[in-house]
Amino acid sequence: MAATHPDHPASERLSVTLAPPAVVAVNELAETGRVSKADVINRAVLLLGFVERERDKGNELMIRTPDGELERIHIL
Repeated sequence: MAATHPDHPASERLSVTLAPPAVVAVNELAETGRVSKADVINRAVLLLGFVERERDKGNELMIRTPDGELERIHIL
């Protein structure tokens, strides 16, 4: 049995049905990033978790444009 971090459960296999736009995005990200689809989905879930925790703290997600302007990002 593989050792796991005490705060992390063992890995789990899931079966999910993705909406067509998500299928396209996962395929494109896997191809351009040269990673597996599982890696893309794992990263996406971790990123969403980070964003949600920051929003719960009252923080906002911003992006800085090349000209230095800040734009607020809205994730539903």
